[in-house]
Amino acid sequence: MLILSNKNNINKCALVTGGAGFIGSNIVDELITLGWHVKVIDNESADTHDSFYWNPKAENHKLDISDYNSIKHLFEGVDYVFHLAAESRIQPTLDNPSLACEVNFLGTCNILNACKEYNVKRMLYSSSSSVYGLSNTTPYNEEMKTNCLNPYSVSKFAGEELCKMYYNLWGVETVTFRYFNVYGDRQPLKGQYAPVVGLFLRQKDNNLPMTIVGDGLQTRDFTNVKDVVNVNILAAQSTNKDVLGEIINIGTGRSFSILDLVDIIKGESVHIPARLAEARETVADISKVKKLLGWSPTIKLEDYLKKQQK
Repeated sequence: MLILSNKNNINKCALVTGGAGFIGSNIVDELITLGWHVKVIDNESADTHDSFYWNPKAENHKLDISDYNSIKHLFEGVDYVFHLAAESRIQPTLDNPSLACEVNFLGTCNILNACKEYNVKRMLYSSSSSVYGLSNTTPYNEEMKTNCLNPYSVSKFAGEELCKMYYNLWGVETVTFRYFNVYGDRQPLKGQYAPVVGLFLRQKDNNLPMTIVGDGLQTRDFTNVKDVVNVNILAAQSTNKDVLGEIINIGTGRSFSILDLVDIIKGESVHIPARLAEARETVADISKVKKLLGWSPTIKLEDYLKKQQK
């Protein structure tokens, strides 16, 4: 993680949307450790968590980002906004596209407008590698055309466009991250659509077979949440103006098939039907984040999985 003096951070204020969820709560905890004052907005709508993670040292608010008037005052005095609140699973958004658009597009517009109104220094937007879809070949780089296959990826890409627009029109500093399959501490575990790493570990712990979607040969670039936290805080404080208004991949540049996960975790497995609107393979080209921020991933998936089974 970042090693920064608390003395240098004591007057910094951050607001984290989705700060009681998976990635957001990890960012909140690290910012608190670094001595920042942290405000959190979360409406506890995610149904994939067994519990939510409200840090008692933060200023916590159970509110909905879709309601601008209820949240805008919280941006007063804020230096940096880490925007993670979203309808964040592909399959559920197929059942409720309107909600995905309301939260991921309108909600993001509200966050950006509040940043503009209260002169926030910089907004870090969490997007998704799902925007690359099926028409691109791996490794994915940020210059490729998008190919959104579902309401989730469409709404997240729309948020990216809003970030660029607010930067270009009004000078609101933004940095957009496209995450590749984040896993790690506090990862969602509930339901059949929980991310696969946490799902498989939960199934193994409960002596259940790991449920392989389709043939299991689909590949993913798995990125640890600690590395995601690191790059968010790094980008917030970067003095490199070349990152502003940019879209940046956050991955490892390595991919594993679902069958690879089963082999590493070791246990019984069963195949279930393939799903609509999901990519066959993902792997990130991370040359841009290395160049602009000097960031590289530090945690390997296989090392993490082995530790979880000790």
